[in-house]
Amino acid sequence: MTIRRAGPDDVPAVLALLDGATEWLVARGRTDQWGTAPHSTSPRRIEQITAFAADDGLWVGTVADRTVGALAVGAALDYVPPAPEPELYVRLLVTDRASIGQNLGGVLLDHARTLAREAGVRLLRVDCFAGGDGALVRYYEKQGFTRDAEFAVPRVNEADWPGQVLIQRL
Repeated sequence: MTIRRAGPDDVPAVLALLDGATEWLVARGRTDQWGTAPHSTSPRRIEQITAFAADDGLWVGTVADRTVGALAVGAALDYVPPAPEPELYVRLLVTDRASIGQNLGGVLLDHARTLAREAGVRLLRVDCFAGGDGALVRYYEKQGFTRDAEFAVPRVNEADWPGQVLIQRL
């Protein structure tokens, strides 16, 4: 996989990855993480991914010119507790569901570690969905992260979205 900085032209491919991940979750009855609607039709999500690309924090992984993963790094998102020290925050990590088992997420997280080290930062943080069976939290733990703060994002007419911040010291 080749990793490169993403630009505005990559936004549709990243949204397609998110749509594919949502379809994969829905097919497994796991609608509590991202719901059932495609990200590519959500003005909020389109704006978010476009902003990630505009602030140079979006990276894509490609294989044979096909986008198979995306990583966004930068400042922590508003809904998580602030870090006590300088950090690099993983804002988004998504991979092609057809490529499961190829460690694409691990390679993208290695890229985030490299970016943090190059910036002189020793703390890498990420948050994820902490509901369901906890599989996503366990994924990050297998990638070397440890649990830090739990949080909840309030939603209208739905239960709060449970989240977990995980940290890795570099």
